[in-house]
Amino acid sequence: MSRLPREPVYLVDASIYIFQAWFSPHYLVSSNAGDDLSAFFGFAQFLQRFLRQTRPRQVAVAFDESLFCGFRHSLYPAYKSNRELPDAQLARQLEACAALAPLLGVPAWGSRVYEADDIIGTLSRRVAPQPVCIVSRDKDLAQLLRQDADHLWDYTANTRRFRSDIEKQYGIRAEQIPDYLALVGDAVDAIPGVPGIGPVAARALLQHFGTLEQLYENLEDVALLRYRGAGKSAQLLRDHEPAARLSRQLATIIDAVEDPAEAFSLADGDCLRWRSPDIEGVARLLASLDLEPLAQERYLTLMQGLQPVTEGAV
Repeated sequence: MSRLPREPVYLVDASIYIFQAWFSPHYLVSSNAGDDLSAFFGFAQFLQRFLRQTRPRQVAVAFDESLFCGFRHSLYPAYKSNRELPDAQLARQLEACAALAPLLGVPAWGSRVYEADDIIGTLSRRVAPQPVCIVSRDKDLAQLLRQDADHLWDYTANTRRFRSDIEKQYGIRAEQIPDYLALVGDAVDAIPGVPGIGPVAARALLQHFGTLEQLYENLEDVALLRYRGAGKSAQLLRDHEPAARLSRQLATIIDAVEDPAEAFSLADGDCLRWRSPDIEGVARLLASLDLEPLAQERYLTLMQGLQPVTEGAV
């Protein structure tokens, strides 16, 4: 496993920690009126704990706001069709989570067109060659690990995965993940893939051909590979080529979001700097949610002393 040569830029996948709290029996927090605030409070606790532990100089949080309205859904209406839109209580909490991050001094982005993965992908590309730590357990984000020091950090499990770990686990390089998902599909996101091509075949194909494009340019060589079912794979790939190419497009994280309406300008070199939290603003947000007084007091107490290491440092 690689060692970090210098402090990374931390890029946080907010949805993982919001929904982890939403579904966890350990976060049972409500408003005075009895409305569920577990998702918000769980994310709030995670974010202050993360900031206190890492004391990051550069950090950003990415939120998902594009379910059923993003560009991938336009390409393939069945994309993530196994998900449900949040109900009113959860929608309110998602808005509160997005409001909390800036109040804690953390830059935050969301988009109705692009997913949080694309926000993280764009930021990771633009801060290069600085190493990045992507705070998430989503394996799809591993495709963004371009340097040896880049890594995924599953904060809850406290496990870190570098490029070398991805290759050991999946038998493919990190940048091959979109090609891999193009072949095997992804039930979590309803990405179809190629029926009949499983993980063993996909690994063998990508280890030999490298990319989906090279694979389709050399389909006649597939039957020569030494894995069970290789003889049938070429026809399966030929029959389902449109699905494979679409699946790769769906699985590829955008790392060059250019739409100015999405506010991805990094012209200001300080735009990813963690700034001092606005404790009074946090208190007003908690009060607006009508959070139980004990929970409000506990959270504001946790925030005491929560400050960047050095103001103005980048």
